[in-house]
Amino acid sequence: MAKLMKRKTKTLIVIFIISVILSLKFPSEIEEEERAKREKLEKEEKTFSVFLQRESATSTRERVVSLADELHGLEYDFYRQNCPQAESIVRSTMARIYMQQNDISFGLLRLLFHDCFIKGCDASVFLDDSNGNKNRSIERQAAPNKTLRGINEIDMIKEELDNACPGVVSCADSLALATRDAVVLAGGPFYPVFTGRRDSTQSYFDEAMDEIPKPNDNITRTLFLFSRRGFDERETVNLLGTYCAHNVGKISCDFIRNRLTNFSGTGQPDASVDHDFLNELRLACQDSNSTNHDGTVASMTSREMRNSSSAMIFQGSSASIPSGARFDNHYYQNLLGGRGLLFADQQLMADENTARFVAVYASDDGTTFRRDFSRSMVKMSNLGVLTGTLGQVRNKCSFPTSQS
Repeated sequence: MAKLMKRKTKTLIVIFIISVILSLKFPSEIEEEERAKREKLEKEEKTFSVFLQRESATSTRERVVSLADELHGLEYDFYRQNCPQAESIVRSTMARIYMQQNDISFGLLRLLFHDCFIKGCDASVFLDDSNGNKNRSIERQAAPNKTLRGINEIDMIKEELDNACPGVVSCADSLALATRDAVVLAGGPFYPVFTGRRDSTQSYFDEAMDEIPKPNDNITRTLFLFSRRGFDERETVNLLGTYCAHNVGKISCDFIRNRLTNFSGTGQPDASVDHDFLNELRLACQDSNSTNHDGTVASMTSREMRNSSSAMIFQGSSASIPSGARFDNHYYQNLLGGRGLLFADQQLMADENTARFVAVYASDDGTTFRRDFSRSMVKMSNLGVLTGTLGQVRNKCSFPTSQS
């Protein structure tokens, strides 16, 4: 009897030990569980952010538009079933690209802007639909698009996506996701990107020539072009803070020469240009060493425009943002001081409403600008998207699927 009780006790002890062991989690399991928790929290945070933005109303001159009405069939995590790794592929590939080109963020922002501003975010700016017809001009050839950067990088990301999920992720979504990730890498704010965009089957040369804001546009023209796409004065000032402050690329002296010597046929410089800044620009455009082989000068960053001792950068044959360029509000501080590089920049101070928002963005540490930028980019990246059966998913971003 005693032996039987002893045997049962040992059995119970063994069962207890096994149950304890089974209840333990190995380090890899703990890490996986923690990762899953973090992802869940991040997703909930993003969803909550989206909810807040959907609830906010955006005023325009003619109507009030709810951001929820701007989604046009896009979804959060659209590829969760047919390509669940899509967003992580974009993120990791973008990180590798950023390590090689830390100014690519601003190039992609400009590329996204030019794409979305013309017929919506449909990757039409990539497309060569000329079918070899030299008389057919494509969107990429329009004057405002000739200096766009980032097309090759999106092709690289698209190739990685198609290696994992052939023919699933569109070029339009690739650009939208890559731009957001590049913004975050450059120190900019996170904003949610809805996916499910499809690609246009045609490009729009004439529209790009006419409807993309130009460096010499006055404030009336700039506000008109943005309002046609549902942006009010505050959103316009906010978006120009990144589009103009960092994204301009190479600036031809031809764009600013009339501001320096013969503004509007007066024979005098633009009176809105700060005197010291005017001298810096004159020296830059007179110095033969300051021009590239195509007659352009490298752009200055918003931070550099504040420093008279290093206002312009003329190294090499291409314009690049120096290491350390970040998302900040120096663009607006420059405008307050009359140091807007382009006429269209400084024109933000010519209208009472836009000047008020310039002052708002210049007045703090950049928090207000960054917060509004997130909201504006959600709206920008959802403009005129093609979803469902509209458009196509291109295999090669430069060609319609039928030609790939």
